[in-house]
This record gives sequence, C-alpha cells and structure tokens, in this order.
Amino acid sequence: MRLRFWPRLGLPFFLTLLGLFFAFTLVAGIVLAEVTVHPERKPLTPEDEAQARQATQAKGYALTDVTIAASDGATLRAWSIRPPSGNGDAVLLLHGLSDNRTGMGGYAQLLLSHGYSVLMPDARAHGTSGGNLATFGLLESDDIHRWVDWLQQKNGRAADVPPGSTRPQPLPPGCVFGLGASMGAAQLLQSLPSEPRFCAVVADSPFASFREIGYDRVGQRFNTGSWLGRTLLQPIIDFAFLYGRLKYHLNFEQISPQEAVLRTKVPVFLIHGKVDSNIPVRHADLIFARDPAISLWEVPNADHCGAMNAAPDEFRDRALGWFVSHGQHAADTGVF
Repeated sequence: MRLRFWPRLGLPFFLTLLGLFFAFTLVAGIVLAEVTVHPERKPLTPEDEAQARQATQAKGYALTDVTIAASDGATLRAWSIRPPSGNGDAVLLLHGLSDNRTGMGGYAQLLLSHGYSVLMPDARAHGTSGGNLATFGLLESDDIHRWVDWLQQKNGRAADVPPGSTRPQPLPPGCVFGLGASMGAAQLLQSLPSEPRFCAVVADSPFASFREIGYDRVGQRFNTGSWLGRTLLQPIIDFAFLYGRLKYHLNFEQISPQEAVLRTKVPVFLIHGKVDSNIPVRHADLIFARDPAISLWEVPNADHCGAMNAAPDEFRDRALGWFVSHGQHAADTGVF
C-alpha cells in the first residue's frame, strides 16, 4: 500500500508543492531583504545625551556634536570626545546593527583614559544619522572615508605656547585608528581598500561576507547552524540578493570583508569570541584564511563582542598595544 501511495499523488500534487515552495521563497526573500536594509532604529534619547555629557564633564573631557554630509546627501551625526591631555591620536568607533553610538561607550572609556580622542558616529539609518537604507559597507565605506577626512582636519595636539604668542600652536594630526564592533567591524574592514590613511584598525566580531552571514541568519531561525541556508533554503538568500539588486541597486555579493582585507596594507587586528552565538567564530577563521598577515585573537568564553568583558586586562593590553605598535612614533623609529 505504501509503495502505491506516492504514484497515486500524481504530477499535479508535486507541481503544487513546487509552486508553494516557490511562493514561500519569494515572500521570504522579500521579507529578508527588506528587514535587512531597514533595521530597527535605536533612538538616541535626551537621557542618553544628558548622561554622556555628564560623564564626560566629570572626567574633564570635551564633547562636541559633529555633523557631516554623505555622498548621497544623508546627514551623518557623531560625538567627538577629547581628553584634556591627549596623545595626538584619534580612534573612529563604529557600532553594530540596530545600535547607536552609545553602544561603543565601553571602548570609548578605555581609549579616552589612555589619551586617545574618539569620534563616535551613528551609522547611516541608525541613531540620529540620516539615510533610508543600511547597506553594510556599500555606502558606509565612503561615509568612513569622510569621517577620516574630518578627523585629519580637526584632530591635533596642542603644543607649548611659543615665545611671543598668546595661544598654543596645533601640531600636525597624529594617527587615525579604527575600531569597529560587529557590523561596524565589517564596515571598517570593507573601507580599507579605499581608505589607506588608518595607521591600524581593530575589528571585533565582524562577519566574513554577506552571503556567509545570510546562511547563518537563516539557520538561526531553525537552530540548525549554517547548513540549512546553504542547502534547502539557499533560494531564499539568492532571491533576497536579487531583490536587493533590482529594487535598491545594491549588490550584496560585494559585501565581503574577507575579500577587502586582500586589498589593503593597513594592519588589521581581528578579535572574535570562541562562543559567539550571533556571528560564529568561523567568520574570523574565514577572514584570517584569506590573509594570514592579519593578527587574530580568538577569545575563550567570549560571546558576541564580549572579549572586553571576558578578558578585560588582556583586551586592554592587546588593543592598545596594537595601536601603540603601529603609531607614528613606532613608524618613525622602526618599532613594530
């Protein structure tokens, strides 16, 4: 009886199943693409602003609001924070998906306490920055280029007051470094081929490519790991990529930090938690495999962007040591 059951179903039944799967693929692909480019926006509240200003004032730091225009006319906003006796170097801090600049507060505190100025932008389509779409590096790479422009124009050290002068003369800007977390780390890596002015960067928990993280995101819905997205449900990802290209003219295949690191000479320090439940540590392995010149630290017992909490002293020593070893003084003296 069981052997005769399937033939009796006939071709119409299987065509119906195929049609239902095709319809599911189209709907799921559209939803995936739309949710991806329109992430939930975490507002920067007045309470957030007040707390930031109080905290910086208590430490004697100077907080300034910064606004620049992106290439497409979007307004991008940030905080610039400078310690009273800075070392002349600045760090661009880039936050993760559906977060805002406040999500980089822990990194900022560490850097400011060691003399670095920080620039903390809201990414496009996040926080108080403009932009209708999050593009995960396609447009953000140029946004980062413009933030580096701003830092090089504004960042500098105050020299001693020269004889006969009434005010200190600014010295040339020191190094501009980058530190990104999650989405911000992926965007930072993708900016490097077209932004060589970073002295060095730290990327905390980036994804390797948009396709690879797509496999993970689909699998995470069903707790299957990435294999489901690579096999049965790969058509959803394929159609989401096609939909994004047709509707928004975004080529998601070009979102690939693992390829970007091949086209830069900027020193990269890659950090990833070994128990990352959001972006699995295999993404760090994929990036490192493309360019073994990268410095990689895989952190035991650290979840997503959790290295600073899991190993705070080692994180401080490694991250700050990376910047110090690639600063202008190290370059001038040959110390690397």
